[in-house]
Amino acid sequence: MLKDFDNWNNQKKAIHDSGENKFYHPRDIWWCRLGLNVGFEQNGKDIDFERPVLILKAFGKICLIAPLTTSPKKHKYRITIGLIEDKEATAIISQIKVVDTKRFSEKIGVLDKEIFSKIQKTSEVSSNVFYVFSLLSKGEPEGTCSISIANTNAMSS
Repeated sequence: MLKDFDNWNNQKKAIHDSGENKFYHPRDIWWCRLGLNVGFEQNGKDIDFERPVLILKAFGKICLIAPLTTSPKKHKYRITIGLIEDKEATAIISQIKVVDTKRFSEKIGVLDKEIFSKIQKTSEVSSNVFYVFSLLSKGEPEGTCSISIANTNAMSS
């Protein structure tokens, strides 16, 4: 499939120049302009290159998100979260990434606390990501935090 990277790049420039940062919280679900990405990275859909995302962690004008999908494909890193706009959705934990809140277009809702907790505890991958980001969010000045992960299994216990 041929991807229209030029169209996405034009939209991305407009988002950067005129987009405004949104007020959000962890557990929020937003429409997010993820754009077109390389290979198997999760893309946005339709003309605005959007898809719903779950906010996992807040960092001011940026946040850690998990893209959502309505694909019925089963995988250990896809966690069912319930209905989003009348469609059964799953959070794609293997596609966690950081985005600027300028990419958000519309808030959809807030995820149930129990389901959110399950997502946070789902896998070693997510546990390690949350561990690293919790270290980064403890007030380390930008660019000064160094993290060495020798045994990732120790973090999830």
